[in-house]
Amino acid sequence: MKAVQLHHYDQTPTLDSVAEPTITGPWDVIVDVGAAGLCRTDLHIIEGQWEAIQHPSLPYILGHENAGWVREVGSAVTNVVVGDTVIMHPLTSCGLCPACRVGQDSHCENATFPGLNANGGMAELLKTNARAVVKLDKGLEPKDVAALADAGLTAYHAVRKAASQLFPGTHAVVQGAGGLGHIGIQSLAAITSAEITVVDRSEKALELAKELGAHHTVLATDDATVEKQVLDITGGGAQIAFDFVGEKGAEKLAPKLIHNGGSHYVIGYGGRVELDTIEIISREISVVGNLVGTYNDLVELMALTAQGRVKLHTQTYPLANFDDAIADLDAGRLIGRGILVP
Repeated sequence: MKAVQLHHYDQTPTLDSVAEPTITGPWDVIVDVGAAGLCRTDLHIIEGQWEAIQHPSLPYILGHENAGWVREVGSAVTNVVVGDTVIMHPLTSCGLCPACRVGQDSHCENATFPGLNANGGMAELLKTNARAVVKLDKGLEPKDVAALADAGLTAYHAVRKAASQLFPGTHAVVQGAGGLGHIGIQSLAAITSAEITVVDRSEKALELAKELGAHHTVLATDDATVEKQVLDITGGGAQIAFDFVGEKGAEKLAPKLIHNGGSHYVIGYGGRVELDTIEIISREISVVGNLVGTYNDLVELMALTAQGRVKLHTQTYPLANFDDAIADLDAGRLIGRGILVP
């Protein structure tokens, strides 16, 4: 089969012919990939940022946002059958460790992470397991939802965690209205009552944010101007700042946009959060990490998508044009998510 493989860090992946995956265990599921999302994490993977955490053996196939149709299942699989349309939770979890027992799939002690430390879905076929597959509503197509498997799931997971604090009269600030952020905005509008302010450097992204439910938008110019505008809009700061950028200064600006007692939710990454301990204590602020999401988060997100309350904005590329998609993402030319279709 054809697959996009990373051979060396800081070098463009290549489209190679590789062996097809096979069923080797009772819980295995092999999927005909209908679409694979391209994520900024893929850029960080190519740069080698995940090597110290995941230690993948190169070469391997990229792609951790995947949806398609079940081709083959192991002997113990009963939750899906051949032909079902499915989206895959990014991790293949074991179901037996303490984290799995309480539904924290992202922290499974025995997980594999296709696209990060195992072969992923930028290919014609993907091997996953029964615990990772979510059967899709008949009205949903893989190319329309694939990137929700990580970008959408991570954004929804962060909003879901914060939802109890975002009751009527509260404010949420969203930094970044791109691939993750535009799902975060829709999730906030769907499951919270917060007033939503979006900060982005792209006027087109801010226009999209308004269409998706943002009450206010702020063009990201210099930090002092953005801070003043946000504090004016929110009456002194938001209860939650969702940082979907996590680098290039956004991670340093976010704590300045929250009210005393507020929380800085870190979703994007690449930078460093640096706060004086006296500021954390005197303002009683929190920094909250967000990694992917639970299986149930993905089920809930698919329900919202089937209801038309969350929609993924995409740009589609043939799998063979993966390098164009990577270049467009890296240069900031993508509004929404890039989708590779085999």
